[in-house]
Amino acid sequence: MLKQTKAGLRVLLVFTVICGIIYPLSVWAVSRIPGLESRAEGSVVTAGGQAAGSSLIGIDPVAPDPAHDPYFHTRPSATASDPMGQGDPSTSGASNKGGFNQDLVSAIQQRKDAIARVARNTGLPDDTVRRLVEQHTTGYGIGIPGVNVLELNLAVAAAGAH
Repeated sequence: MLKQTKAGLRVLLVFTVICGIIYPLSVWAVSRIPGLESRAEGSVVTAGGQAAGSSLIGIDPVAPDPAHDPYFHTRPSATASDPMGQGDPSTSGASNKGGFNQDLVSAIQQRKDAIARVARNTGLPDDTVRRLVEQHTTGYGIGIPGVNVLELNLAVAAAGAH
């Protein structure tokens, strides 16, 4: 019994050192390799010397008055309670609704209508806003267009939005 206890404690000690010290330090060391450092630190995007957000994590800007909101927003979440899909970004999920579902069609139309408010609330011409959206739309992954919302909002602000 004593022999098995000593063997168990040795295994515990070895795995504690490997999993609790060596592995975390090696992951930290790899994250310091030039080129990986910015991703390891959260891919922080700065504007005017201040941190504006992360290029990898979608964080919605908070607008005190949604009717006068000058920003674009990240992907709507089906877990949100409002029809625009704004909610807690830590609990996001798909709705699994098909393209013929009337609730989904209605929600998409509401979201499309809300996009025109960016031009209205910023004072930028519609063509400028559409051009900025096109410039920040890419075909990541399987060719489905995607928009980096943080960079788009920064471009809208830089275009002279008031």
